[in-house]
Amino acid sequence: MNRTRRKDSGNGGFPEVITNLPEAEVTCQGSKAWILQAESMQMVFFEFQEGGRVTGHSHSYSQWGMVIDGTMELTVNGKPKMFRKGEEYLVPAGANHSAKFPCKTRIVDLFCEKERYKTKKV
Repeated sequence: MNRTRRKDSGNGGFPEVITNLPEAEVTCQGSKAWILQAESMQMVFFEFQEGGRVTGHSHSYSQWGMVIDGTMELTVNGKPKMFRKGEEYLVPAGANHSAKFPCKTRIVDLFCEKERYKTKKV
């Protein structure tokens, strides 16, 4: 049987089809992200290193996401919940939320706002 190998970023990260997208300007230490831009929203592919954190914040639009690999503790309006590979989540518009990553984790988020993240300047 002929199997095609997945070509990734070399460390178990996203494949080149993702890492060839424009890189996002992110402020979370130990993280990288790539933007897939649509007319009215963004899909962002994140890689977080072990111990990564997203500080508490909220926005006026909803956010849907899924854990691709690893584990994320997502706290929404003061209620923490663990999410693992294959599990999805929804952050309602206006909800205060934060996240912790106890291990290397990849997630994908869909932001119902077209300019949530800016492209990283080279």
